[in-house]
Amino acid sequence: MEGTKKCPANYVPLTPISFLKRAAIVYRDRVSIVYGENVKFTWSQTLQRCTQLASALSLLGVSRGDVVAGLGPNTPAMIELHFAVPMAGAVLSTLNTRLDADTIAALLKQSGAKVIFVDYQFLDFAKGVLDTLSKTATQLPHLVAIYDTYKPSNKPVTSEYESLLATGSVDFELRLPRDECDAISISYTSGTTATPKGVVYSHRGAYLNALAATILTEMSAMPVYLWSVPMFHCNGWCLAWGVAALGGTNVCLRDATAKVIFDSIVTHRVTDMGGAPAVLNMIANAPSEERKAFPGKVRVLTGGAPPPPQVILKIEELGFLVTHAYGQTETYGAATVCYWKPEWNAMPPEAGARMKSRQGVQHTGLEEVDVKDPDTMKSVPADGKTLGEVMYRGNTVMNGYFKNREATEDAFKDGWFRSGDLGVKHEDGYIEIKDRSQDIIISGGENISTIEVEDVLFSHPAVFEAAIVGRPDTLWGETPCAFVKLKDGCDVSDDEIISYCRSRLPQYMAPRTVVFEDLPKTSTGKTHKYVLRQKARAMGNLATSIPSRL
Repeated sequence: MEGTKKCPANYVPLTPISFLKRAAIVYRDRVSIVYGENVKFTWSQTLQRCTQLASALSLLGVSRGDVVAGLGPNTPAMIELHFAVPMAGAVLSTLNTRLDADTIAALLKQSGAKVIFVDYQFLDFAKGVLDTLSKTATQLPHLVAIYDTYKPSNKPVTSEYESLLATGSVDFELRLPRDECDAISISYTSGTTATPKGVVYSHRGAYLNALAATILTEMSAMPVYLWSVPMFHCNGWCLAWGVAALGGTNVCLRDATAKVIFDSIVTHRVTDMGGAPAVLNMIANAPSEERKAFPGKVRVLTGGAPPPPQVILKIEELGFLVTHAYGQTETYGAATVCYWKPEWNAMPPEAGARMKSRQGVQHTGLEEVDVKDPDTMKSVPADGKTLGEVMYRGNTVMNGYFKNREATEDAFKDGWFRSGDLGVKHEDGYIEIKDRSQDIIISGGENISTIEVEDVLFSHPAVFEAAIVGRPDTLWGETPCAFVKLKDGCDVSDDEIISYCRSRLPQYMAPRTVVFEDLPKTSTGKTHKYVLRQKARAMGNLATSIPSRL
């Protein structure tokens, strides 16, 4: 078309670095970061500190495309790394603090990290990691220790964060991306059954998903955001960048306990936060002496696993307003959201919570989400019953797996990203996850959604946590086995649990085995069903007599 031209005036690569540059102008004197009682920065200070840190990294020899790792809890330094590392032209890799030393060493080797920033809480652990790495790697990353003082010190380590930052210049020329599809970060998957895969995020995808995350939670300008979601997990669901876009205040937490969360909400007048269903469950079951009345409603974004409707109901009674999102590391965190419709306000609370527990529709930054037959690639009917695999495509899907072409090609087969989650599509277009493909139980030819059974278990007043897996069965092939953690002070029998489920589910869906114990968790806090499946198999075949299949 005549007059069409792509030039510097109308095309600038998208990057979340621009959020910080703008915040330092629009919100320059507003508080950007709060940590404890003594640490408080403004947005103009945060831009200055990040610029100096980017400069300091360049002085360490960090070049465009190099990887810089971070290992630590949600402190101000982790916020700063999310901007400073890409401002130096490098790629940020925030490492999961719950992984073991061998795994962390393997990830550092694969990424070829040139520098690693380590919080003092993990210094001894990190030194052990580097010892392990030294046996196979020819060059170790430069270690920089982060302390809570936020002033230069003379600690006996390779480098110290504030001292390093002080070597940088505020006049450093930022190394913005040449192409918006250049990598901004590598986020590693949980690695539940194998070595975690490195998911490559682009500047473009991070920019779009950061904005989408603020939109789907209906964040207003200048929110006060409480950091209870680990920043190592999908870069804090991309809100490490998104809060800057709105000139918000980051309330950093080293430990996200129920008491600390309640205290922080009241002290800082928190407006927004996030948390996996396990975090919401912890809050919902907090002792009465730890709970506090809030100055206003607190919006909370949840995802990572389907939240039981009972947990949503309980936490909203405490003053939270839940938004349920769904996605994966490969989709920068949230990909879909269960947008609330005004007509649902007339529903009874229990029914509304069940509607809210669905995974919903794609957010504004994603092009398409669908439920498809993985063999024919045809969309399943919108009947709320027919199972298919949830698939996505759009600008907020990863670039691919770092140094793993085969896994990338498998994930992008037929032009869609295949999630591995099984779900249905309802008449209104909203999707609902029924299970991971490896978690579905097939009993006597019947598909059993473990999520549906778990929802019933969570509704029992004595149950704190629950998970369902298949146990071998001589008659049905496999039957549901429940692993249950009870609330403190509660005591119920396995027969009571089974009877409770049978009164609320078709008989074939009710668990036939109940085990009371603490549930193992993955490195991102999800229930480790792979471990539970192994335990169920180790129990041997359950010899079931033929009942009536109600």
